[in-house]
Amino acid sequence: MRRPLTVQPAPGFRNKVGRVLWGTVYCLFYRPSPRPFHGWRRFLLRCFGARIGEGAMPYRGVIVWAPWNLVMGARSVMGDGVDCYSVASIELGEGAVVSQRAYLCSASHDYNDPGFPLVTAPIRIGANAWVAAEAFVGPGVTVEEGAVVGARAVANRDVAAWTVVGGNPAVPLRQRHWKEAAR
Repeated sequence: MRRPLTVQPAPGFRNKVGRVLWGTVYCLFYRPSPRPFHGWRRFLLRCFGARIGEGAMPYRGVIVWAPWNLVMGARSVMGDGVDCYSVASIELGEGAVVSQRAYLCSASHDYNDPGFPLVTAPIRIGANAWVAAEAFVGPGVTVEEGAVVGARAVANRDVAAWTVVGGNPAVPLRQRHWKEAAR
């Protein structure tokens, strides 16, 4: 269910200091870490309040605006170049994959208000869902379990479970059928 946008007050001093500290740690320790050092990057994100499940794989090219608003379930993946604009909560379920250069955007502006205030709403990517390369997921969107947001698609509305969507705006294309692993 799409969550309503809420007007967000300007970030407080503590939030700004946290983002400056995170930016420094990101530049010095997160971004230059070797590609397979997912454990190190999980540690750094957890130090800043992220809730990261076992085996989650945040790649070194991921940009996280506010780690304290990030939840990554076990074995979830955020590929290189993912932009995680986590002004509000962004949650990846167990086994969810967000591919390279996708944009998870949990904030926008109220363009009807002359003050142009920031509005936010959390994003949730369900278990075993896939947000493909360069896709956009907007504020308040839920991508349900097993759903797929196709490459370069723009998801401004919720995506039903086990549904494949594509285009701008994203529209349902077909159902996804999970195949059992060969034994």
